[in-house]
Amino acid sequence: MLKFNFKLTLLLVFIWINPFYPQSGSQLTIFHAGSLTVPFEKIIDGFKKENPGVEILKEIAGSRECARKISELKKNCDVFASADYMVIDQLLIPEYASWNLKFATNEMAIVYSPKSRRANEINQNNWFNILLDKKINIGRSDPNSDPCGYRTILALKLAEIYYNKKGLTEIITSKNQEYIRPKEVDLLALLEAGELDYIFLYRSVAEQHGLKFVTLPDKINLKSADLEDYYNQVSVELNGKTPGEKIFQRGASMVYGVTIPKNSKNPELAKKFLLYLLNAKKGLKVMDEMGQPTVVPSACELYKNLPGELKKYALKKK
Repeated sequence: MLKFNFKLTLLLVFIWINPFYPQSGSQLTIFHAGSLTVPFEKIIDGFKKENPGVEILKEIAGSRECARKISELKKNCDVFASADYMVIDQLLIPEYASWNLKFATNEMAIVYSPKSRRANEINQNNWFNILLDKKINIGRSDPNSDPCGYRTILALKLAEIYYNKKGLTEIITSKNQEYIRPKEVDLLALLEAGELDYIFLYRSVAEQHGLKFVTLPDKINLKSADLEDYYNQVSVELNGKTPGEKIFQRGASMVYGVTIPKNSKNPELAKKFLLYLLNAKKGLKVMDEMGQPTVVPSACELYKNLPGELKKYALKKK
């Protein structure tokens, strides 16, 4: 005869009558870029207030690293928000994702703190000379893990053209290689401690953390969609989908992308989260307030694959 387990029975009754207890159908796993940390904290809090009982698990890493967790490590992910929509195109579609929605933008900047050496003299016209100073320590993120890392190299190559400084990229990227980190936000503590003087970072992250920054010309900062052809003239080599494969990442204006991977365990709740994220009065409002302008709706190459509820946030590719 089965023994009666009073404690187990009580727990099951509690779960059944308590709608706020997290259950398997109310758990959401979100992978997102480091530069989305601050806005996504606020967006997730707002979503949870509207959906009591939802448990959200976050994994924050460089976007390319996040994509590889899905494709190579087969980790479950319900929502993946990338700092570069092309990461989803290059590393996940079509095997691990069916579509890709563009939702925000950003720009590159040279970020520093009051502790940074030569902070009182750096500006838009001399920043590269100051970074070349042997006494100055600079940090950047890994191009093969993080879009900010390869955007740093692309911005430097554009700066070579803009300022007519041939060889600038090679000299700067050969400096301080001990300060290359998996994602750009990993550099913040080193900057604030004074170990680093300057870091290549997104403007939004600098603003969110109250840091000083040099605004770069539009022909360098990768901000303007109107300069797409100009940005395209530079490129950087990156690791591809498979070991040993190489791809060339061309310069392009910054656009963030989001998708629901095919291995999502809770796609319906994931869609609900994206409806919140892409709502102009909810998630997109937060993105704008945090210095990451929105680009919704934007052209979607795989519009036909989008869930019906999300099609209003995209445009058919002409």
